Amino acid sequence: MRIALVGPGRAGQSIAIAANGAGHDVVAVAARDAGQATVVARRFDAVPLAIGEPIPPVDLVVVAVSDNAIEAVAGEVAPIARNAAASAIHLSGATPVSALSVFRDHGVAIGSFHPLQTMPTPDLGARRLAGAWVAVTADEPLRSTLYDLAGTIGLHAFDLRDDDRAAYHAAAAAAANFPIAALAVARRLFEAKGVPFDAARPLVDAIVANAFAFGPEASLTGPIARGDTDTVSLQIAAVRETAPDLAGAFESMVNATAAVVDSFREDDE
Repeated sequence: MRIALVGPGRAGQSIAIAANGAGHDVVAVAARDAGQATVVARRFDAVPLAIGEPIPPVDLVVVAVSDNAIEAVAGEVAPIARNAAASAIHLSGATPVSALSVFRDHGVAIGSFHPLQTMPTPDLGARRLAGAWVAVTADEPLRSTLYDLAGTIGLHAFDLRDDDRAAYHAAAAAAANFPIAALAVARRLFEAKGVPFDAARPLVDAIVANAFAFGPEASLTGPIARGDTDTVSLQIAAVRETAPDLAGAFESMVNATAAVVDSFREDDE
């Protein structure tokens, strides 16, 4: 495929690097910052452009800007892409495909392509795409095109309805951030008592493996899962004494865990 990248941030560059490595041709890179466009374009031997400048003929325009800028950038790019592009996508998990509707008004097929992966730097992000999953929202034939693109760079594609985006994105945010918040609380408590945080890694690795092998609910362990309220009360008191600024967060996590346990028991009845 011939690809134009509009907005060379971390996600956009990660996709472009992976696609280029799989044999696709990134032919143009557009950005507000001319210097950034030049630096990124040089990596792909592509044409650097300002957003809104005419793009060369491509199969796919990747709009990789922040969520709140997608619609505005689409409005600038679509009119000059109508005779040059077959399709256009954005990389947002939360933004509806309709944010690109101006492309459709100009005869360009639209969709979204959201990798379910963290991409902290372009190169590391590109490497992490292999084996990750990607949500695809598009009608045929673009849907099949995006599935093929996913396959070439090692992504597992699945369909996502536009109406389901908010709940899907909430799930992605929960998976990516809630465990980190819990680990931050654990680190503070461990280190306050002279226990190195690294001591928790084998436990955490095993728990995560259990969650995907047996299901998250069945993998719960400890006093909350056992219904040992006395021990939980002792834990809460200890957290209030050791790290009072985290007591509210710890108790919220206790309540959330208890709710999952209760729901799991109801499902078994």
